[in-house]
Amino acid sequence: MSETISKFYTCRNDRAFKEVFMKEESKDILTKLLESILDVKIEDIEFLNLERNVDNIHVRRKHFDLFLKTNIGKIQVEVNAEKPNYLHPRNASFIFDTYSHEVKKGDEYNEDTLVIQINLSYSLSIEELVRIYKVRDEEGNEYIKNLIIYDINMDKIKDIWYSKSRNEIEKYKYLIMLDLNQEELKTLEELSQDRSVDKYMKTLEEVNQDPEFREFMSAEEDNRKIENSLRREAIEQGLEQGSTEKAIEIARNLLQNKVDISIISQSTGISKEDLEKLK
Repeated sequence: MSETISKFYTCRNDRAFKEVFMKEESKDILTKLLESILDVKIEDIEFLNLERNVDNIHVRRKHFDLFLKTNIGKIQVEVNAEKPNYLHPRNASFIFDTYSHEVKKGDEYNEDTLVIQINLSYSLSIEELVRIYKVRDEEGNEYIKNLIIYDINMDKIKDIWYSKSRNEIEKYKYLIMLDLNQEELKTLEELSQDRSVDKYMKTLEEVNQDPEFREFMSAEEDNRKIENSLRREAIEQGLEQGSTEKAIEIARNLLQNKVDISIISQSTGISKEDLEKLK
């Protein structure tokens, strides 16, 4: 990789994750990743439309990180680099919407298709490496059988890498590799002698060398700095941080739905100049 490129983006970033895995030629390493999480055999993968339209102008269109049709069912994968207060309600709304569309197919409601959400999340306040959620009553009886949510604690996955436990690293290598830098990936590949790890490393390096990807990441980081500045200004002015985050979220929704920028500014209190930067 060119030495002029200083920052290396790992798949902790959702854009990098999509650039690596949402390709026909990457289906083999995606399969390895899914199988290591779900402990099942994945025989085929079809990429589905990542955007879901909505009927309500005030509801933001959902752009999934990864949406798949497989031999075991429909799978959503979400990469959550940070943990906002609304992470679980937001992710639940995504998978419940998918579940609703799936069970209403045909002439009757059915539980024929398994619907799975995999959350690769950082800053989770759970002790387990993986926590699995199902819809059950207090006695453990299933309310529905075909909806499962996996929360993967990616910080604890990274701790396994730092522990240097060869057995644990081998067991979780496909999750571990997602947030390793170049030198760490080379070390992992040498330890595991796994072609999938090597292919992942080379694919990620190619993504990082792509000028369009780096231009996108530069703009995204600039937007993040703007949002952080807006939050800080709100706190300094004695406003609640949650109110500012809500205003930014509403502004983004309205911008995506082509609402006049003057109206958005009046409604949210965000200046037209800052709104232009949020586009």
